[in-house]
Amino acid sequence: MPVFRSPPAPRSCRPLLLALLASTALLPLTAQAQDVTDLSAIAVEGDDDSTTIAAKGNGTGSKMETDALDSSASVSVITAKEIETRGAKDLEEILSYTAGVVTDEWGGGDDRYDTYRIRGFDEMALGTYRDGLPVRGFGWTYSRREPYAYERVEVLKGSTSSLYGLNAPGGLVNAVTKTPKSYRFGEAYTTLGKDHTEVGTDFGDVLNKSGTLSYRVTAKVQDGAKTYDYSNDDRKFALLSLSWTPSSATKLTTFLEYNQRNGTPGTGLPADSGLDPSTFLGEPDFNRVDTTERSVGWMFDHDFGGGLSFHQVGRYSSFDMDYEEVYGASTDASADRSSWAVYSDSRQMGVDNRLQFDGTFGGVKSRTLVGAEYTWIKVTEKDLYGTAGGIDIYDPQYCGTACIDLSTVYYDWVPELTTKAVYAQQEFTFADKWIVTGGLRYDDVDMKLQDNLAGTTTDTTYTKTTGRLGLTYKATPNLSVFANYSQSFNPPDVFSEATEPTEGTQYEVGVKYRPEGMNALFTASYFDLTQTNVRTQTSPTTYATIGKVGVRGLELEAKGELTKNLDLTASWSLWDAEIREDGISGNTGNRPAFVPKQVAALWADWTLPGNDSRGDLTLGGGLRYVGQSYSDDANTSSQGARTLVDVAMTYALQKNVDLSLNVTNLFDKQYVAVNYYGTNYYGEGREVSATLRYRW
Repeated sequence: MPVFRSPPAPRSCRPLLLALLASTALLPLTAQAQDVTDLSAIAVEGDDDSTTIAAKGNGTGSKMETDALDSSASVSVITAKEIETRGAKDLEEILSYTAGVVTDEWGGGDDRYDTYRIRGFDEMALGTYRDGLPVRGFGWTYSRREPYAYERVEVLKGSTSSLYGLNAPGGLVNAVTKTPKSYRFGEAYTTLGKDHTEVGTDFGDVLNKSGTLSYRVTAKVQDGAKTYDYSNDDRKFALLSLSWTPSSATKLTTFLEYNQRNGTPGTGLPADSGLDPSTFLGEPDFNRVDTTERSVGWMFDHDFGGGLSFHQVGRYSSFDMDYEEVYGASTDASADRSSWAVYSDSRQMGVDNRLQFDGTFGGVKSRTLVGAEYTWIKVTEKDLYGTAGGIDIYDPQYCGTACIDLSTVYYDWVPELTTKAVYAQQEFTFADKWIVTGGLRYDDVDMKLQDNLAGTTTDTTYTKTTGRLGLTYKATPNLSVFANYSQSFNPPDVFSEATEPTEGTQYEVGVKYRPEGMNALFTASYFDLTQTNVRTQTSPTTYATIGKVGVRGLELEAKGELTKNLDLTASWSLWDAEIREDGISGNTGNRPAFVPKQVAALWADWTLPGNDSRGDLTLGGGLRYVGQSYSDDANTSSQGARTLVDVAMTYALQKNVDLSLNVTNLFDKQYVAVNYYGTNYYGEGREVSATLRYRW
């Protein structure tokens, strides 16, 4: 299964259309027909992600549009308004206030990927989705997401294989793409900060008098850097979408996307060196992670009437990466550093088809979902390893590319993964109070690995059936209690020695409350997650399979508009994580690496309405707390807890013109995100940006 394999470096890397699959179902011949909601919409009707932080529902938890109170799953939604208010610049910042999620695992010292954990499990390699389709990678070949492309981001927590297939048990992150609207709208903005200039626009309109064609253009250009020396964060992004709605029953939306990012790998410093975190000990001329991604995609919806509807989503993308770095400086100025390079490309596609039938039978409401999914990814990757000349860490004098040797081909491989799956889900609602949901999915997974160094090709097939059972009781129209049992699985990484799939199970109970007359949702849940046949890193270059890891936890989340002018997001997660069965002597009973005991966050913003002499003024601020965690499963190295402060302010200069100020890590706190094999990777320092935005 795709998993990051660390290079011999002081860091860890966690790891159009070929066919349209038709879906069929046996549907009851007699039913009292009910109208079916438009499956293309993820939000429940009435939600507007640009004006609220409290979404009333989601489409990720069941692949059917569902009110949050009715769902037996824990799902957190980060809307476009919240993303904009907090000034989130990447996927990790979007997720940083979400219950059950840990971000910033490697701090600013590793800027290569979007890394995060859900309920204690690393989900970066398998848990990233776009419009319900997986965004995968192999080895070091993974892309990063552009937040400006998204209408919202939904986090489904717990084992998810019964609907989504291959995954770790913690959950997944599904980003929902911006789509055309049925009216004219738009915005243009510019953002300025230290070593940061950015301009962007997002606009659309109807193209014809009948209103059957509409378009949307979303684009940005950024010239930026991180808070450490010789860093880079340049971006060019464009998303073009066109919707065709020939009737109220049919809609087709197509996408073209271009995403270019010129970044840097990050930097680490020898532990106890006393160096300023901004110090750079690599080589400026050999320090880049440059990627280009091109995608084409579509969404198709058709309502057949009588309660039956069809939804299809598909995407094909190509991705190219050039990654070069020098690392491993030490207090010995004469000691060689290491050099590392990855030159790779990938091609992937996915198609998900599903039929939904809604009906009522003898007073029992029914929703039936059947689907077929096909995904494919092929990566061509060559990794080179060597040495670079030594450096005085207290007086760095860079030697350039002349001192870099890349004589060793570390890997030269072509991994390929193909999945074919069918799934079904049934939901019954009794007396408008009891909601029972059950689901099954069958996956056929084919994994190939062409190893050009060894001159070998392997081809392995795995099949797996996973299930889920959920129950919701609506004690009142505003209060529900839920429980669920769910499963996950993940076939062995093609590069590993493991032969058995990693499997996960979750038991969860919880309560959700939406106060009468308040656009807010309060959620509390308790869960018990177990993962077996776990592969873990025991050194920078070796792995082993341990028997079982478990995480029990309590999560609390509040999100909503407490008053007309006050918005609040609050979350707290308590995790009891343990290596329950050990494949490595001495680790049983230890806490798994990188899993803190507690994570908490609080964000509030208050708006002072304007009058004849001034515009609206919004003041916001937040706290992010991540508890102490260990850097290895042996629990020999750790990093302490940290609390960071963020603030924001927005002032309406005119009716359609806003000026915003965002500051992350307000007090410029210096902290070690991870101490990894004697190297410290520090978190980002204070970042200040100002944005002028015009809307029409």
